[in-house]
Amino acid sequence: MSKNPGRKKDPLAGLNNSDRNRKILIQVLVAAVLVGLVAAIGIGIAVKKARKDAPGATPSIAASSDPAGIQGSITDNGAIRIGKPNAKVTVRVVADLQCPACKGFESANAQVLEDAVNNGTAAVEYNVIAFLDRMSTTQYSTRASNASYCVAEADPTKYAKWLASMFAQQPPEGGAGLTDEKMVEIAKAAGYPDSVGSCITDGKYNKYIAAKTQDALNSGIKSTPSVFVNGKQIESSQEIFGPGGLAPVIAAAAAQ
Repeated sequence: MSKNPGRKKDPLAGLNNSDRNRKILIQVLVAAVLVGLVAAIGIGIAVKKARKDAPGATPSIAASSDPAGIQGSITDNGAIRIGKPNAKVTVRVVADLQCPACKGFESANAQVLEDAVNNGTAAVEYNVIAFLDRMSTTQYSTRASNASYCVAEADPTKYAKWLASMFAQQPPEGGAGLTDEKMVEIAKAAGYPDSVGSCITDGKYNKYIAAKTQDALNSGIKSTPSVFVNGKQIESSQEIFGPGGLAPVIAAAAAQ
């Protein structure tokens, strides 16, 4: 009985197996790299979103040592409130430093507001928002609003003087607006220290301004200036733009 010889070993089998194992290893490594890339991209997107959604710095005003008793604070809606604690009347002015009509209101009523603050009749809440960024090529409204917070927190008692200077040098709509360096110069001329410079040039409160501007729009603000006395909106053009037009309105509110 003849013996059945064993099957001959295929000399290429080992090579085929080795090649197949190498391909599997490569596929595993490629898959691992892709998973790592996807994870890295996901983390990068999450970090960017977190940065975008971060509220940013919130302005605050330290207790004032002004001998006249005038104090400053930041209200919940982002307004800079300046006045004596026992003021009976609150005047809220929603404005944009790029807005020509706001400059008109300032020209007509700046002295009325300053007198009312100084004699303790009224506290003024300057709600300076970025309503007109589209009217400049450099988001001047946001930059000017940021400067507003920078100077107010440094010294609220000089704020009215600074505001008057900013409106006096208001740039035309459609241009670049004042440079950051020019706004630093105006702040220093109003008596502010060099330390406000970095706050202005860094755009410290830009995210806060964007949020508070949106809040103002959501609350029904449709134009600037919007002026309120003890919560009631003033609609009369004479009272808003007439010389000293707000004085009788403040007096009547104080008498109630």
